[in-house]
Amino acid sequence: MRTSPDNRSRQVTQVTLTRVPRAAATRLTRTSLPAALLPWGWAAVLFALYATVAVRRHVLLRTTGYDLGIFEQAVRAYAELRAPVVPLRGEGFNLLGDHFHPLLAVLAPLYRLWPSPLCLLTAQSALLALAVVPLARWAARALGRRPAHTVAAAYGLSWGIASAAAFDFHEVALAVPLLACCLEALAHRRWRAAVAWAAPMLLVKEDLGLTVAAVGAYIAFRGPRRLGLVTATAGLIGSLVEIKLLMPAFHPAGGYAHGGNLAEGYGSLLSTLAHAPLDALRPDIKAMTLVLVFAPSALLALRSPLSLIAVPTLAWRMMSDNGFHWGTAFHYSAVLMPVVFAGLIDALTMWRRTGPPGVPDHPLAARHLRASLATVLAVTVVMLPSFPLAQLLQRATWRTTEHVEAARALLARIPDGATVAASNRLVPQLTSRCTVVLFPTFPVEGKLYQYDRKRLPPPTAEWIIHDRRAPEAWPYKTGHWPYPVEQQEAELAAAQKRYGYRKVAARDGITLLRR
Repeated sequence: MRTSPDNRSRQVTQVTLTRVPRAAATRLTRTSLPAALLPWGWAAVLFALYATVAVRRHVLLRTTGYDLGIFEQAVRAYAELRAPVVPLRGEGFNLLGDHFHPLLAVLAPLYRLWPSPLCLLTAQSALLALAVVPLARWAARALGRRPAHTVAAAYGLSWGIASAAAFDFHEVALAVPLLACCLEALAHRRWRAAVAWAAPMLLVKEDLGLTVAAVGAYIAFRGPRRLGLVTATAGLIGSLVEIKLLMPAFHPAGGYAHGGNLAEGYGSLLSTLAHAPLDALRPDIKAMTLVLVFAPSALLALRSPLSLIAVPTLAWRMMSDNGFHWGTAFHYSAVLMPVVFAGLIDALTMWRRTGPPGVPDHPLAARHLRASLATVLAVTVVMLPSFPLAQLLQRATWRTTEHVEAARALLARIPDGATVAASNRLVPQLTSRCTVVLFPTFPVEGKLYQYDRKRLPPPTAEWIIHDRRAPEAWPYKTGHWPYPVEQQEAELAAAQKRYGYRKVAARDGITLLRR
């Protein structure tokens, strides 16, 4: 049977229509697969970077009982199906009375398999690195692959993340990837998904309910108002319930353990504004921190309304009476970095879409994008040596000293299951296998860091291990933490003279006593 020319043309058209999409689909798969791997590749690289820094710090005795030891005792308790009672904070002290972070329990199965402080350090490294995935994925779709690499590198090397990765373990690491995913969902107007990602932050730390409320306010402004208002209200009520009801119920003395910091800080702020002349309100460490928070984005994040989600965290830090909250050290800025880089992506996306005001698709937009990303990279490179990731380039990071070897030799003499009072930097070397308190023990309530011999209870631990040569755990000028070294030496002598401890061994400034 002969086919007519019309039928042949229809067949050719049908073949073309069926084959072309398949070929296009094949090309799309080949080109999109590397693009899909881009965020995960960055996550793997950053995880290796953070984990290397964290593990080396622990090996070199640079981690501390405050805070790695505290969190390990809490997670260890969860892994053993117990309440998170932490001896380092006091006898019978439930850590949920200090900060409300029940989501820490998700790490318990992992710790059960790997009962070590390194478990928490590597988990934190993974959590901080995972936050790059939604940010880089969003940047790749909105700006292109090269800008996505820039955003991923700038986030990964940002000082807020580096400071958290290189200082023990903290619960806020759980919030960093949650907030990054929430911000990506907000950018794509997936409002319910954004709320779903934000909601678990209520179980990470009591102040993060305010961040959830800020997410709700953004949704109410840009999306469905009812959903936004409900989310904002839930965030505010969640923080209020945790601070006013739940935490006092767990705290041995009742009340909110950190309320005094905020009350005193707020009163001090009001007093300064009321009585100081305008020329006396000079820029200080708080103003510098506010600038440095947005500096990794070359301040471009400030052009995006997403940056307003950082306001609650910045507000309580600036109003706090605790000076450590004002600066750039420790973990306090980790949760701000996803907001900063989400604001950067959003600002650059708006510029690329519209060009200069009123001139859509202007060629200047591409040039502005390149210049902005070059500036972001330059700022990242300039700031890198001042923050902890630079430790990887220091020779001391890769050298195990005689002091570290001496400490490990004496620590090995303490049997598993023993009760130990240890110096701050020796605590996390023991928390996975012993019951550990800080030496010398100090009262949980009252003014920490003030030496009061009359308030110190006599030591009851079976073992005492003290390192008089350990560097300061925190940057106090008064000596070793929590008391000056001379007073720690006095406590060590009193343990031998008054309380029946005998010296088992001493080496390179480290003393091991046993009752």
